[in-house]
Amino acid sequence: MANGGGYGWALAAGFNAALAAISAKFFATLLIKYGMVILFNVTMWGCYVNSLKALSSLQATVTNFAANFISSGLAGYFLFHEPLPSKWFAGAGLIILGVFILSKSSIEEKQNSD
Repeated sequence: MANGGGYGWALAAGFNAALAAISAKFFATLLIKYGMVILFNVTMWGCYVNSLKALSSLQATVTNFAANFISSGLAGYFLFHEPLPSKWFAGAGLIILGVFILSKSSIEEKQNSD
């Protein structure tokens, strides 16, 4: 599996983790709420495990965290009208920069080993 697929799995894991948190706030019925949280968490773990097959644990974890952080923050803003201070955007930008640095270093490392 190529690194691109690993990053796709890590992003999907982060989005599913955010969906679990969103569903905990969004649904009123407890049975649906818990069912959706469990479904999204199981899906998140499956995606995360697949990302670990193609990426290092650091790359998979940071990418998963970035997707979760950004999608949770944006969902809170758009769905629940929670404020996003400028520090949040600065943090999100630094997290994205970190993901790009990790992905670039892994590509260079792979090219040097070939």
